[in-house]
Amino acid sequence: MRPSQGANTVQPIRDREKIRQIKELLIHRSYRDYFLFFMGINSGLRISDILPLRVCEVKEATHLKVREKKTGNTRRILMTDTLRNEIQKYCLTLGDSDYLFPSRNGDKPISRVQAWNIINAAARDAGIQDSIGTHSMRKTFGYHFYQKHKDLAILQQIFGHSSQSVTIRYIGITDDMIDQAMQSFSL
Repeated sequence: MRPSQGANTVQPIRDREKIRQIKELLIHRSYRDYFLFFMGINSGLRISDILPLRVCEVKEATHLKVREKKTGNTRRILMTDTLRNEIQKYCLTLGDSDYLFPSRNGDKPISRVQAWNIINAAARDAGIQDSIGTHSMRKTFGYHFYQKHKDLAILQQIFGHSSQSVTIRYIGITDDMIDQAMQSFSL
């Protein structure tokens, strides 16, 4: 799949071991690329809202305030301890006015296409056969948030979805998963 095919066709990364493998592959290639993936799966932000971030916007923040490019809505995201710790390590060599994900070609962030190439190549190298792209990071956040908390109402709010059915479809809860859950149910 190419980046222009759309976000609704990519899948979340459901297997935690595959997430670990992708992190491992990326950290050996580039700390920037690793941190891009880490930020994506731990914030639930769209790639269009991650790429233009500057160090000064995240370095000391307890909450990140982002005006979403797609919706125009302002989102307030808690910077978890895990995310803040990784941000502190990552930002040690960057200036406050630097982009969080600087391009090697001039004073701008990496492009969406470059981000897609990074994520897609790492997923492929980790043996993932599903359609993976930059939006998979946001969907991965949602899928694992749901698996941990089982709270669709909060996840719907986090994503700004119009209904819980949109959220379920978005995070990839499929009929097969529902069938599997029902299989072991008995009263």
